[in-house]
Amino acid sequence: MSDKPISRYPVPDLTDLPEDIREKILAVQNKAGFVPNVFLTLAHRDALMEKDSGLSKAEMEMIVVATSNDNQCQYCVVAHGAILRIRAKDPLIADQVAVNFRKADISDRQKVMLEFALEVS
Repeated sequence: MSDKPISRYPVPDLTDLPEDIREKILAVQNKAGFVPNVFLTLAHRDALMEKDSGLSKAEMEMIVVATSNDNQCQYCVVAHGAILRIRAKDPLIADQVAVNFRKADISDRQKVMLEFALEVS
């Protein structure tokens, strides 16, 4: 086993997670027989994505797709691009955000939102 961290964020203990997120992770554990590390690190994402932020679910996925592209995570671009297609109800927007959000057919507000997200990430 490696001593390398699996995330730049601390990996939470199951007992410290909100009940709804803990239930999701325990359901995975029941099916798989263990908790994959990725689910523990994604607990941060779930805690953020489920809060009322004033952004639509499509806009939150735009952020994930654009930052995943910037971080060169092809898996995340594809997986979250599929979710964005559903949430935006527009496959073209999802593809445009995945490739280059600056040229996408999205609002100026959304472009500023994504520029900010890239700065933060």
